[in-house]
Amino acid sequence: MLIDVTTPQHLDDRFRESLGALPEPERRRDPAQPVRDGAALTGHQLLALFDAQVTSRQLDLAGRWLRSFGEGFYTIGSAGHEANAAVAAALRPTDPALLHYRSGAFYCIRAARAAGEFPAAGGDEALPTSGAPEPAGAPDDATSPVSGDEPSDERATRPDPSPVGGAPTGAAAYQVGADGTAEAVPAPADPVADPTDADPAAGGGATSGDPAFGAVQPDAYAVAARDVLRGMVASTREPLAGGRHKVFGRADLAVVPTTSTIASHLPRAVGLGLALERLRRVETAGRREGADAPPRSPWPRDAIVVCSFGDASVNHASATAALNTAGWYDHTGLRIPVLFVCEDNGLGISVRSPQGWVERTLRARPGLRWFAADGADPVETYRVAAEAAAWVRRHRRPAVLHLRTVRLLGHAGADAESAYRSAAEIAADEARDPLLATARLLVEAGLATGGELLSRYDERGWQIRRIAEEVLDEPKLATAAEVVAPLAPRRPARVAAAVAEVAARAGGSAAGARVEAFGGKPPELAGPLTLAQSINAALADGLLAHPHMAVFGEDVAAKGGVYGVTKGLREKFGPARVFDTLLDETSVLGLGLGAGLAGLLPVPEIQYLAYLHNAEDQLRGEAATMQFFSQGAFRNPMVVRVPGLAYQEGFGGHFHNDNSVAVLRDVPGLVIAVPARPDDAAPLLRTCLAAAAVDGSVCVVLEPIALYHTRDLYEPGDGEWLGQYAEPGGWAAGHVPIGRARVYGVGSAQDVTILTFGNGVRMSLRAAAVLADEGIGTRVVDLRWLAPLPVADIIREASATGRVLVVDETRRSGGVGEGIIAALVDAGYVGAARRVAGVDSFVPLGPAARQVLVSEEAITQGARTLLAR
Repeated sequence: MLIDVTTPQHLDDRFRESLGALPEPERRRDPAQPVRDGAALTGHQLLALFDAQVTSRQLDLAGRWLRSFGEGFYTIGSAGHEANAAVAAALRPTDPALLHYRSGAFYCIRAARAAGEFPAAGGDEALPTSGAPEPAGAPDDATSPVSGDEPSDERATRPDPSPVGGAPTGAAAYQVGADGTAEAVPAPADPVADPTDADPAAGGGATSGDPAFGAVQPDAYAVAARDVLRGMVASTREPLAGGRHKVFGRADLAVVPTTSTIASHLPRAVGLGLALERLRRVETAGRREGADAPPRSPWPRDAIVVCSFGDASVNHASATAALNTAGWYDHTGLRIPVLFVCEDNGLGISVRSPQGWVERTLRARPGLRWFAADGADPVETYRVAAEAAAWVRRHRRPAVLHLRTVRLLGHAGADAESAYRSAAEIAADEARDPLLATARLLVEAGLATGGELLSRYDERGWQIRRIAEEVLDEPKLATAAEVVAPLAPRRPARVAAAVAEVAARAGGSAAGARVEAFGGKPPELAGPLTLAQSINAALADGLLAHPHMAVFGEDVAAKGGVYGVTKGLREKFGPARVFDTLLDETSVLGLGLGAGLAGLLPVPEIQYLAYLHNAEDQLRGEAATMQFFSQGAFRNPMVVRVPGLAYQEGFGGHFHNDNSVAVLRDVPGLVIAVPARPDDAAPLLRTCLAAAAVDGSVCVVLEPIALYHTRDLYEPGDGEWLGQYAEPGGWAAGHVPIGRARVYGVGSAQDVTILTFGNGVRMSLRAAAVLADEGIGTRVVDLRWLAPLPVADIIREASATGRVLVVDETRRSGGVGEGIIAALVDAGYVGAARRVAGVDSFVPLGPAARQVLVSEEAITQGARTLLAR
């Protein structure tokens, strides 16, 4: 009897009943032949799809069972979306895939394809790119697709970060009741042999029988199932995240972990597609020119990116940004080989997608080729997916596959669908169960009977259940140190060595190229430089030292940046390495995320700090989590330049004088550098570039706009804020490790310590000069790093005077000063402490800004108050 909510037991019972009701096939068909006339799928392939779909469904049931007694921590399943198995079959196992959370069947097929266990698929016979016709309107220049490429199915070279498999234990059957509880049921006779007789990585034991329709064999599906189950129970043996999150991801499967459900991974996919094409062109050009070891992509040269998401996510700003950016670049002639897969079940948890809205939205996107398929027909889904993948692979242009699916078992384990769906709606979705659709087709094609498929379903279920019990006893993360180990690795000695190596090349083998790049006058011979000029020179040296480095953002190329900081870089290094982007911060960072994933060293610019807030999740949810959720198997090194902070005179309002950095300091593992002085700018930037290259670090260089062109410190014309640019021979000695401050002594430097950064450094030095005239000696500590804070230097310099004044140009609430004071307290500092900070306000226009920002007068008065205690 139909009930008004689909439970695991109900879905299982209904599937069994439906299989039992299937008629006997009229005749048996050769499984090596197409399943029906004109079909691309063979019987062997369709059976393999069925096995993957069954594995995914059984994983969903196992997840609910594990949760019923508190041992499973993730119940969002793939039931109803198993049609994505056909999409995976149409792709190559070396096509990088960024998958949403209902991708169980896709993951199983990807594992089988990588292991060579899936019968030859259409993706392997995709049309070759060699001699492919150019898309209409493609420009005949460096941005056009490269001809002469050979199809490749080579395996990705990234290693599997951890072994798959674990110590097997005895098996016991279970069944999920309608109330979500588990009860023991008798096991069928010899469901799977003792797992100790088989490779534990396979997830099951050896069986006998017809390999086509008999007992389930140890296979890649079992390995994939073990991966997923380990994620559900937070096992440290899960091969990618290691118990930190349940993800679909493995480096050797080219499946990149994604952590969001609302399309935040789509901008990365666009960036990855653009980066793959750039590397493809560079490699081809290098081959033609006979260059030594041209840069190579970690994926095959003709790889495409596949990125899946749900229908509700099409409305999210991240999806809008990504789809728009892909179309924008396609319109300009740049190629982005990305296949977006929108799996449309008509629901976003409980909110319905309006009828026809998703199709209309996707079809209206300029620059995106639209394909559509019904997931209830595996043959059609496979055909359309193969056609879409072949089109993207040949033309190197973006496309979207709109795949109609259903959602079974609700959004997650705690979701009561009866609150927002009728029994008729639920029944309609059950009738379109993709697993049942595949079973019907197998019977209609004469490839199996309902009973044979049911036997296969049960045997796979027992295999999954045994693996579920085995992973229960695997270790969990037990200490904070274990949890954070892969978050942001720091190898300061290697970073210092990398800086020294760059310096040696710049002063040695690359000296001639460096002089030529600077037009015969390297910056160390140009005299004292401003902060902006020092950053410009350091970026040029970075581009010379790192062939994979690219500088990009709004207005950074032709204009040279709003403040001229990137002026001349495009002329020196060309438009492939220094280029303008469209006006969208989410997409700018997404391009960086994809480029870093592809092995490049991206240096994107966010034009103003205030604009970063539009796209902050690309740093928090995507960039900073990549190593954390992949244990370093994937990384997205990046150095983000952000002009910001306040004190611009004659140009204002809070969009151009934003003093809010709390959104950055709250991101675990993020490195934040703030160069205040010209002679610090290059060393800090070199350190960030080296940390990104060596450790995969995600760094933000927050550049004080008001100091870009400042020349004087105390008096007009004194030139005290200019700085010499060090020659390469001095780079190693002048290296600034992450988390090391700089100390200035004024007068006796024995009376008060000022802890500050950015604009506060110049104001504090000016205030210290006034205090020196009063006989007060000051230590001015330029933190230089806001994350991680230079805690050791803070404590040492605070203890030296016993009086600390924190000068924080950000706000009192959520500002940097709170972190500094907390560090002092945690360290047991017992001296006097005081802070001056910005008011909790946006920065207003014109002279009113002085009412809410820190002033030199407030600094001198704060120091006097400390001394008066």
